[in-house]
Amino acid sequence: MINPIEDITEINQEKIINQIRCLGIDMIKEANSGHPGIVLGAAPILYTLYAHQLRYDSKDPNYFNRDRFVMSAGHGSALLYATLYMAGFPITLEDLKQFRQIDSITPGHPEYGVTPGVDCSTGPLGQGIATAVGLAMAEANLRTRYNGLIDHYTYVLCGDGDLMEGISYEACSLAGSLKLNKLIVLYDSNGICLDGKVSDSFNENISMRFISQGWNVITVEDGNNYELINQAIEEAKTSTENPTLIQVKTTIGKYSELEGTNKVHGTPLSEEDITKVKTKLGIRDIPFAISQNLLEEFAYIVEKRCSNIKEEWEEKLHSQSEEIQKEIEYFQNSDKSIKCTELFYDAPESKVESTRETSSKVLNSIIKGNPHILGGSADLFSTNKTYIKDAGNFQRENYLGQNIYFGVREHAMGAILNGLALHGFRSYGSTFLSFSDYLKPSLRLSAMMNLSNIFIFTHDSISVGEDGPTHQPVEQLLMLRSLPNLDVFRPADANEVIGSYKAIFEKSEGPSAITLARNNVPILEETKANEVEKGGYIALDPMKKPMGIVISSGEELHLVLEVAKRLRVKGIDIRVVSMPNLGRFLKQEDEYIENILPVEIRKIVVEASSSYSWNKLIYNSKYLITLDQYGASGKKEDVYRKFGFDIDSLEEKIENLLK
Repeated sequence: MINPIEDITEINQEKIINQIRCLGIDMIKEANSGHPGIVLGAAPILYTLYAHQLRYDSKDPNYFNRDRFVMSAGHGSALLYATLYMAGFPITLEDLKQFRQIDSITPGHPEYGVTPGVDCSTGPLGQGIATAVGLAMAEANLRTRYNGLIDHYTYVLCGDGDLMEGISYEACSLAGSLKLNKLIVLYDSNGICLDGKVSDSFNENISMRFISQGWNVITVEDGNNYELINQAIEEAKTSTENPTLIQVKTTIGKYSELEGTNKVHGTPLSEEDITKVKTKLGIRDIPFAISQNLLEEFAYIVEKRCSNIKEEWEEKLHSQSEEIQKEIEYFQNSDKSIKCTELFYDAPESKVESTRETSSKVLNSIIKGNPHILGGSADLFSTNKTYIKDAGNFQRENYLGQNIYFGVREHAMGAILNGLALHGFRSYGSTFLSFSDYLKPSLRLSAMMNLSNIFIFTHDSISVGEDGPTHQPVEQLLMLRSLPNLDVFRPADANEVIGSYKAIFEKSEGPSAITLARNNVPILEETKANEVEKGGYIALDPMKKPMGIVISSGEELHLVLEVAKRLRVKGIDIRVVSMPNLGRFLKQEDEYIENILPVEIRKIVVEASSSYSWNKLIYNSKYLITLDQYGASGKKEDVYRKFGFDIDSLEEKIENLLK
């Protein structure tokens, strides 16, 4: 393989690296906020990547077959933005001057959809490297499916903090098992973290850790030598089996008076120190001074390597069949809707079925044979019921399988789903609702990036019984509902499961969560699949004006409907409102909301979950028949009775509230 550095010996590449360094520290000084240590220490890594390795089109940062880069060490955003600017991306010098300012395209940590050239939002350490595993999985699937038409690398820059976080261990373990050989992680190994020396808290043999997980490991002893870094990346690309970790030994804050110390990690350099750094590096001591020659030289290096790659790929794409072109168009487009016109559901003769079982039937109907959907479970396929029959398993021998065995890795699963979605897939993952806390950072980033993930949570009630309070969700539903931009469904029966999935798959963008019951529930005559998209609707109404309205969701709804029938015999007529999606309901027109929940009629909520979900609808806590304490281990009926969610208790409570 020809070394890309050859034939450009006349270009002063060290000067370009130093220009990037000085731009970065100027940005941080201007903002009076940021992390100069990584800018000064890791600039040779990012320069080498963008100048000599990454395949991209700076004029079209979203070119589909580009190499992906994830800045997992997101606090190094100034380094990334300075490099993108020098590499010719549509970022101006004024944008760099607005670093960390309101409404700028250069925010404090990289944000997907905000800055051209940023492939992933990163912030919490470890998220980036785990998301990159999802990107690499997506590439492996597409490369296999389309015979190399899609073919690129996924690169990561991470630091010690990323590797301390447990999510990185989970994700890298899976990446090694899957032999994702087009994943290359560059590890900025400087031995310093925010509080001091890394050795005070982190003494693992990182090389042996990654080797044990099935990775190649290469070490670059001089992280200031871009030629050695480049040689290491070239070596990593010769691997035909395993992902690669390149440990690059760097000096945090190199050339600063504070180099090699934690004091240079997250504090702007003094003016005196900046002057000394620029003097050492031969850069003019003027804020944001740019050498036009260096910009042109960087452009020349990239042009020699990346000229016409987008056009050449598009020619290959246009030579494919119309079917393949249409499939790839979906991956490239922001509209991720999938029409459910041929959704098939076979209801049991008993008219009784758990919503997780209905979910299984619906998912199999929608997903099987659809190349745009990948997903799986955190070692709970058999209980989440999310396995897709005859769709194959995503494994190192078969990247075309649609069922992903994430293993007991909820943290990594959430981030990997984000990576799959960033590459254009409709991705889904499943676990118990009580374990959704493990996915919280990834859920949050999914909502921030507006990705079309589907998070499937089963065992969504205290009715799971014998497993006890550790497995009985109470506050998790509130957590999901509180996340901005997350569409949360809690269907009551098969009809509402169908309506929920139809609403989820047919929307064009944004993440969704659906919570499902383990236990069998009746398929109700009162529920309506086509009303679910509005969030809430009238399930049962008396002939005359109701004496009260009871709102419920999930498996509690059928209990409330039974209570309503009992109360009718006593002359107490109530309206029952099903609320499978509280967030959607609250976004409806005022007229619709008033029609469903007239102001003058007393309202009661019945849901075996946190009361705090309902504060926008119910202002007096006595009308909330909810649960603000942990559950208990026992038979389902006994647990319901203990906490007042059996039919007899509900009848008594609702009747007393309406007297």
